[in-house]
Amino acid sequence: MIDWLLPLLVLSVGLPSLGQKQLEAARRDLISKIEHERKSRVIVLIHRSETMSLLGLPLARFISIEDSERILRAIHLTPSDMPIDLILHTPGGLVLAAQQIATALTRHQSKVTTFIPHYAMSGGTLLALASDEIVMDENAVLGPVDPQIGQHPAVSILRLAQTKSSEQISDEMLILADIARKSIKQMDALLQKILRDHIPAVKVDPDDIEKISQELLSGKWTHDHPLTVEDVKKLGLPVSTGMPKSLYDLMDLYPQTTPHQPNVQYIPLPYKKEQLAALHVPPSARHP
Repeated sequence: MIDWLLPLLVLSVGLPSLGQKQLEAARRDLISKIEHERKSRVIVLIHRSETMSLLGLPLARFISIEDSERILRAIHLTPSDMPIDLILHTPGGLVLAAQQIATALTRHQSKVTTFIPHYAMSGGTLLALASDEIVMDENAVLGPVDPQIGQHPAVSILRLAQTKSSEQISDEMLILADIARKSIKQMDALLQKILRDHIPAVKVDPDDIEKISQELLSGKWTHDHPLTVEDVKKLGLPVSTGMPKSLYDLMDLYPQTTPHQPNVQYIPLPYKKEQLAALHVPPSARHP
């Protein structure tokens, strides 16, 4: 019995590992191909709802500090005159992490394009707003970026505090209302800052910036309300459709996987001079 049990055990452990290595190699090959086609640095941020291997419990993935560290490193390794393509699929995540990434994207000297094959909600929308162009599938969606305090929208907490007198509200709720007021003010300042980004060119009409910020922060929608391509265009954001087929192919290489797989992937090496010569776009084509 031991004679056949040991090989079976080896196969059960080795085959999934081999399959994962092949999947990672396929991802790197396709990322490299897209980079050469678009003459850009490609950064992938894809979150899936994964399943724990033993208990079968859902494990939600979201924008984390680890993600921000890896993306900031990727941006650091990218020459300032090389475009960045961010492939985004996420329900959102930590405000701190999303803010760090968004700020770094606006500081990049060349064009930043965000591709959204399916959805980028909450903090994901914040990252999209930090790019110079948003390319969405015709059925993809963004979402509001109104802050959430615990389990409740900050806007709703403020409305409660305004509706009732201070004698009718607990001390805890008054504290939450104060935090909600600050969080909305902070997010409004961040939104306006990234929308005013003019590197390498102005991306949003300055007259529309305050309107866009108010629409996304006002609480007129629930936090999970999907904003379609048509909705986003009406806001005045730089949105287009026409997703390259290679990006759908790349999404297929990110199926539901086991826990502890990295969410961000890029070729983790600075480019050599000969690679830069092959990847660089003529100066006249860098700033469409």
